[in-house]
Amino acid sequence: MSDKPVIPSTSDNDRRHPRWKKRPDPSTWGDFGPDDTLGRLNLLTEDKVRQGLQEVHDAKTFSLGLPLNLPGGNDLNPNRLPPVHRPNLRGNLVNANCRLDQIYPDATDVLNDDLIILHNQYSSQWDALVHAGSLFDADDDGVAEPVYYNGFRPETDVHAPTELDDCGLQPQDQRPLTTTADFGVLGIGSMAAKPIQGRAVLVDLAHHYGTAPRRISYMDFAAVLEADAIEVRPGDIILLHTGYAHKLIEMRGTPDPDILHNYGAVLDGRDQALLNWITESEIAAIAADNNAVEQYPAEPVEGPAAILPLHEHCLFKLGVPLGELWHLTGLATYLRSVGRTACLLTAPPLNMPGAAGSPVNPIATV
Repeated sequence: MSDKPVIPSTSDNDRRHPRWKKRPDPSTWGDFGPDDTLGRLNLLTEDKVRQGLQEVHDAKTFSLGLPLNLPGGNDLNPNRLPPVHRPNLRGNLVNANCRLDQIYPDATDVLNDDLIILHNQYSSQWDALVHAGSLFDADDDGVAEPVYYNGFRPETDVHAPTELDDCGLQPQDQRPLTTTADFGVLGIGSMAAKPIQGRAVLVDLAHHYGTAPRRISYMDFAAVLEADAIEVRPGDIILLHTGYAHKLIEMRGTPDPDILHNYGAVLDGRDQALLNWITESEIAAIAADNNAVEQYPAEPVEGPAAILPLHEHCLFKLGVPLGELWHLTGLATYLRSVGRTACLLTAPPLNMPGAAGSPVNPIATV
């Protein structure tokens, strides 16, 4: 069996399709089938799991997830709040240090049960493909309309409220909190159904460029690949170490935005050569230890353009999921100490159908 996953070829960019007449260039729309919802995760084949297992030499494991209450506060993103953690009820009792002899005579049990209200993309996370779409003329009629990977549309596939009172945690009219969104088959549930496990390679930007602010171009990126003799194979997951998440941990839940907004490397989403490399390398996913993988917002350009061009390129065009705020410093330090750059990565999201993202506690095995 070949080590290289095979991407089906596409004869041209405007072939007919149930959801679109024209696809972006470049794109994987339709390459994995007309109803595909996984994108490049299709490349995580049995061969890729075997390749990942071949990178395990010492049976050491690294947890790559931050505590879910970090970064702390909402200075880094005012729209994402830390978890709310409360005990729930057991009838009319507080279900914390709850003595069951209050319910069942002579019972010796003492129980705790709780709930968490969680912003899915507050801490270490996966972005689902539905996290970022684009205004694009998929109907080839001269009109750019909202569309997501593989031509899925807001009006038919990605269901969301339009009223502010149906969003967030504090409806202005105090209506009860109920589910109001279902982002559909491009949501995190599809990623959870496809086990995310395979070979990953770590690109140690912090080692080569330090933690001063720097936009990483393709030339910068390629220089690290060459310096560390990193072999990137089709279907690999790229891990980008900048030191950002480790700095967050050092701040102990009180992040300093003035420091963090100018800390460490970010990919330059405006660098076309870097985007071309992502296309041509056939990688399955990218995960970084910083806040957005790329510079946010990107440098302004004339005319219509994405504020998050790498998100557009990966999530919308290629179907390459993005991970953010992973804690990679321990893994990076160990791999450098043993002269290796690859590992087996296991990184399933929570199986929450229809969500745009998910917390994740990835495990690297080396």
